[in-house]
Amino acid sequence: MPIRRVKSGIPGLDEILHGGFPERNVVLLSGGPGTGKSIFGQQFLYYGLLNNESGVLVALEEHPVQIRINMSQFGWDVRRYESEGLFAIVDAFTGGIGEAAKRERYVVRDPDDVTLLTDVLRQAVRDLKAKRVVIDSVTTLYITKPAVARGVVMLLKRVLSGLGCTSILVSQVSVTERGFGGPGVEHAADGIIRLDLDEIEGELKRSLIVWKMRGTSHSMRRHPFEITDRGIIVYPNKVLRFTRRGLLEESLSSG
Repeated sequence: MPIRRVKSGIPGLDEILHGGFPERNVVLLSGGPGTGKSIFGQQFLYYGLLNNESGVLVALEEHPVQIRINMSQFGWDVRRYESEGLFAIVDAFTGGIGEAAKRERYVVRDPDDVTLLTDVLRQAVRDLKAKRVVIDSVTTLYITKPAVARGVVMLLKRVLSGLGCTSILVSQVSVTERGFGGPGVEHAADGIIRLDLDEIEGELKRSLIVWKMRGTSHSMRRHPFEITDRGIIVYPNKVLRFTRRGLLEESLSSG
């Protein structure tokens, strides 16, 4: 039986994934500051909206109002989709404090309570019949208690996969960290995509590598990407290689 795929909406990425995300996969999107993790997740959700796939964004690190402003700067105006019941932001940032927060439909009163967050998320997904979910960032849920990291990701995976969602869990790492944002989380997730930003001879280079993706083959190479005024573009026909001289970009032959 062929695997059902979910298109990422990020130009070039589906080629690297050999067709897109396997449906219901929970993907850990790991990277340091400034690598484009939030943009990646928002672009994934907005592409779904353009194709009549409802989505939910769980905001743990930024005010929902600011998220809407940030998305609109890429041409992704989600307010219409919110009014049509196709998109929702779960506010796990404000705790319901402030006038703007009172206008949010889905609010987690105690963002540190993972069970409460899961209940609100489950309700939002059911109300919208959501197909896509992004949690930004999952690291916030266990950054002060890393021993529970794997358990938190497993809980979210059971809920999201059980509801039929294809999901991205944004995971923060430090600039020099080689891991994926918490002990054991790489084993709990179905897929891992790592975004990197490296300084080479005074210039910052962005690159992406798919570390694993359950249910599909994928490129095993590190590919460059750019953040444009319309979002992220990945270059599947180019490869970045680390050498003694630094980071080299090479084009792959079409043959």
